[in-house]
Amino acid sequence: MKVVILAGGLGTRISEESELRPKPMVTIGGKPILWHIMKTYSSFGHNDFIICLGYKGDIIREYFNNLMLYSSDVTIDYTKGGKMDTHKHWSEPWRVSLIETGRDTMTGGRVKRIEKFIEDDTFLLTYGDGVSDVNINASIELHKKSRAALTVTAVRLKPRFGALDIDGGGIVTRFKEKDIMDESWINGGFMVADKSVFSYLNGDNDIFEGEPMNRMVADGKVAAYQHEGFWQPMDTLRERQELERIWAEGNAPWKLWEDR
Repeated sequence: MKVVILAGGLGTRISEESELRPKPMVTIGGKPILWHIMKTYSSFGHNDFIICLGYKGDIIREYFNNLMLYSSDVTIDYTKGGKMDTHKHWSEPWRVSLIETGRDTMTGGRVKRIEKFIEDDTFLLTYGDGVSDVNINASIELHKKSRAALTVTAVRLKPRFGALDIDGGGIVTRFKEKDIMDESWINGGFMVADKSVFSYLNGDNDIFEGEPMNRMVADGKVAAYQHEGFWQPMDTLRERQELERIWAEGNAPWKLWEDR
């Protein structure tokens, strides 16, 4: 089953990092967040990836072109024209298709552009800027049972700030810490899609989460896999620093794989 990762956006809310590289290449623990996302899927046996490129896509191309080198012990003999001998190497069990989907293309347009690369009836779809300990295979099972065109992973919205309850006289009656979840659910990515979603997409200006998804909802074609576990996007520098902190402590919830 193909895993499609949207990795072409500008990442304007984390511009401190994305001015130099695309947001999926911003690192956590020395590895791009894109690598972390792929490792999550790989831990569930999904190793065939389509990466939708756009903004600074050449940096992503260069990373995968050199991934084997990054994982190898080598000797480079410049007296022999730069001959390189590999002594030991380890590579991921991945098949990676790097597809140019346009610098200014919206999310729906990027999905539409990779339609010809989808061979099976069902594929996986997510964003290149969020990590989770979601059970990918459980979401696939729910998708199959629901017979929906699209199944999203629904996660709880975590408030950025504490909340105040205020009475009619302007007196604060309760302060709720920001880590308390409310009852809101949002689309956390990690989606499962049937090829029928392509019929809801028209061109580069389509925002997947906008009119196309609204039409799917109206047609009763969207299901939700409700995930109560860990989920964290990396939209801001503060969120990147929080993910870095969690990783450095050695207990990252999204690390579902064993170190080699």
